[in-house]
Amino acid sequence: MASPARPEASATSLLLAPPAIPKLRSPSCSSRRERLSDSDFSESLKQDNHLKSVDLNHVIKLLEETESSNSEELLQALKNVVKRYDSGIPLKELTRISKILNLCAEKIQDHRDFIEPTCEILKLYRLPFYKKKLSDEVNYAKEAQESIAQLGYLMRVPCSQVRIQICKCVISFYHAEPPKKEFEVYQPLSANYKRKMVELGGLAETLVLALALVENQLTEKLWIIKTLQHLSTSEANCKFMMKAEAPKRLCSHMNDADVTGQLLFRSSEVLWNLLENASKEEIVTQLSNLECVHALKEAFTNLLLRGSRHYDRQLRNDILVISTLIAQNPGAPMIETGFAKQLILFATFVEVKSHNPLVKGLKLIYTNEDFELKKLLLNMLTVLAKDLCTVQLLHDGRVMLALFYYVKQHEKPGVLDWSEAQHEELQLHAIATLATVAPLLVEDYMMCQGNTRLLMFLEWCTSNDPFVGQGNSFHGTGGRGNKLSQMRYCLRVLSSVVSLCDEAVNLDLCDQGAINQLLGTLQYTAKNYKEEAIVLEIQTDILLILSTLCENDPHRKELLGWEGVDTLIPFMKLDAKKFYGGLGHNRLLFSTLDCLWCCVMGCTILEDYFLEKEGLFLLLDLLVLNQRNVCNQILGILVEFCDNPKAASHINVWRGKKEQTAANLLINLWRQEEEELGVKHDKAGRIVDLKKPLVGRFQACQGVTPMPASCPTVAIMDVAENMRAKIYCIICKLGFENLPGLSAKDFVTLAIIRRYLDFKVGEIWDEVCSELKEEKFRPVSPDQEAMQVITQTFENVGKMVVSLQTEMLESQHYQERQEERKNYAKIQSLHKQKEMVNKSWENFLTRTSNYEALKKAKKIQEKSIDESRTKARQPNTTFHPTDIKNLNTTIAAGRLVTVESTPPELTGGPLADTELALKKLPIRGGALQRIKGVKVMEPFKKDSVSVK
Repeated sequence: MASPARPEASATSLLLAPPAIPKLRSPSCSSRRERLSDSDFSESLKQDNHLKSVDLNHVIKLLEETESSNSEELLQALKNVVKRYDSGIPLKELTRISKILNLCAEKIQDHRDFIEPTCEILKLYRLPFYKKKLSDEVNYAKEAQESIAQLGYLMRVPCSQVRIQICKCVISFYHAEPPKKEFEVYQPLSANYKRKMVELGGLAETLVLALALVENQLTEKLWIIKTLQHLSTSEANCKFMMKAEAPKRLCSHMNDADVTGQLLFRSSEVLWNLLENASKEEIVTQLSNLECVHALKEAFTNLLLRGSRHYDRQLRNDILVISTLIAQNPGAPMIETGFAKQLILFATFVEVKSHNPLVKGLKLIYTNEDFELKKLLLNMLTVLAKDLCTVQLLHDGRVMLALFYYVKQHEKPGVLDWSEAQHEELQLHAIATLATVAPLLVEDYMMCQGNTRLLMFLEWCTSNDPFVGQGNSFHGTGGRGNKLSQMRYCLRVLSSVVSLCDEAVNLDLCDQGAINQLLGTLQYTAKNYKEEAIVLEIQTDILLILSTLCENDPHRKELLGWEGVDTLIPFMKLDAKKFYGGLGHNRLLFSTLDCLWCCVMGCTILEDYFLEKEGLFLLLDLLVLNQRNVCNQILGILVEFCDNPKAASHINVWRGKKEQTAANLLINLWRQEEEELGVKHDKAGRIVDLKKPLVGRFQACQGVTPMPASCPTVAIMDVAENMRAKIYCIICKLGFENLPGLSAKDFVTLAIIRRYLDFKVGEIWDEVCSELKEEKFRPVSPDQEAMQVITQTFENVGKMVVSLQTEMLESQHYQERQEERKNYAKIQSLHKQKEMVNKSWENFLTRTSNYEALKKAKKIQEKSIDESRTKARQPNTTFHPTDIKNLNTTIAAGRLVTVESTPPELTGGPLADTELALKKLPIRGGALQRIKGVKVMEPFKKDSVSVK
């Protein structure tokens, strides 16, 4: 008959139900690939003369017919089977071997003689599997999977030897030995093949369920857990184990009676493997019950109080780690079982003396395991503090006093004490724990004088003490060779306590001079350390602490003083390239602006000093960077600064790149904001939707939902969610008239900004009308008319703004045309002048090259001169002619006329061959040269020079 696949029913029913063990596929129904008879394997083993040919089908038939068979003959046949396959099992024979094994297991309860043959056959599974063809691995994969899965179902056989042999067999899959013999035809399969079949068959789940069968048999239980320890190294096996609730089953019985001490160890090892290879959340959920938590508590307490070996200490720490993971689950009964109270006691018994009998004789011997225990217990305090129900336990355990034991300057360790590196790591860990616990125990914090201790410790961090940090731990990152780690966690504690805004705590802190000390620490870090991540984090925490302390107290702002302003200004000079560098410059800038807003704004003296230091210019420079996460904050600061009468002039004076003005910058930010919101405008920037000129795409999609009067509507929330309201307020303070550096496009946008408040009020009225329609509520007639008038009025405002925008654009267009005409007139004038120059040059060339033209020009000139002279002459006057007769030139005559027709670079100048050259050097043309063709006139004509 055909063998069924692995049943879908739970493995528990297969193990505990009374029906017989499921049978695998009968060899008679195997596929054609099994046509090879068992004699084929015998032929390959001819070299083993001691083996006899055994018919497996005959052995199966004998086992099925137990009543009519001879028991001795059957046992002898089983021995022959074992001898025949003492070198390994071929894959094609695995189905029949499994069939024989199942039949033998069924007979054990009635015939104890079958125990030994069953165990011997099980030993065959520890030997290698063989393949004859390369395809056998794939072809017989299902048979191999079912055969190995069947081993788990055999755990229901009530025989200790069989169960132990099954466990040894499975363990051998993970510690396989090389084959003893090699055959020419058959090849051994790798050990990974068996492991893969184990994963596919779900053997791990069956073995976990088998633990219920051996609750009172310690040896068998240990062998099963040892087997699970090997199986849990695989992710696939861990999934099956989780399905069978392995964590819960193992943890609840880990403290059962065990003289060997292996049960607790192996159970914890399996839990560790499950945590590494399965879902931690699912494991923690399974362990978060009273039974498991109580078992962990008992195991940890026994190991801590009675364990003395190195092995016990390691196991104790492993269980504490598992307990810590469980404590992170809010539903874990850590308080109900008393485990939380005990852990708090163990975490503080060294620093705080206790009369509890559990810790009366308990001592740490300062080994590495005890050091790890101390760190794990401190970490457990942090985990427990996340549950508010443990606050009373932390108070009763005097946790604050124990943690403050480490908040002091480093002391040299004694002979029997932690090393310097260990003490530093515990110190940092304790202070980090204090940052979590202190806000929950404020009264204990004040009773321990927490502010005083922390400020003294912070003073030590900035002192010249020769202490050098090791920086070996997670908490010591970045603190090697300095005290930055101590400073970092000290400030974290202060920040967590100050953020509670408890007036008593903050007042005590300020009375002790914390503001000046924090400013000094801020200056110290900026002066002595480079810009590293830990330094920036320290500076950020200091600025946030100052912001919280000074926010609503003018006196504390005055304590900050000019020194505080001088300290803040360098942090505002941020290089934009560092903003996203990953070191934390963005957080530092944000905290700097927050400190400026909280500590400077509202104090007139500091505001004026900030303006004198050109701080407002720095804010506008930061606004130019257009970093979206700080723009809103900067605009908020500017809005408050505009209440100072001196601020407007500073804003108007500021100039950015390319002479950009503050008004232009603000209007550009408005446009960018509306573009992101999806507000509709035409290409020129004019309003498109007259009824809702400020509504963006997202706001329009939300629609109107009827809400109570106490809830803000979408239109009101829009005011706080973007920068437009702040930009409107700033420009209102600056005035809408005479804003410098604006273009026509800016004026178009400015017209919208000017009416922002009107548009927003109209938008809210529109929401009121829409809500009334949604609620199907009709106002009385007078109210209805009033609402229509209001709606129409605001729509008219939109039309008026559009008209104004159009007028501005037309005016700009007219100015552009006028400028264009002026430019064209200039171009035309230049062309005309160029033409006149060219014409004058042409006339000159004509006169010099054409003698008739020269005479004609001379006559015209003389005629023009005559006509310009007066005709009437006074009597008795003498007329003196000014021109030289018979001189054919059209220029004014003088004593000396020089005409250059050749460049001076070639001739050496017009006087190169004259006696004058001996007395006067030429202006240009180089040294005087004598050139042929230059002729000096007669002495009576020495006033002129003729040049050919």
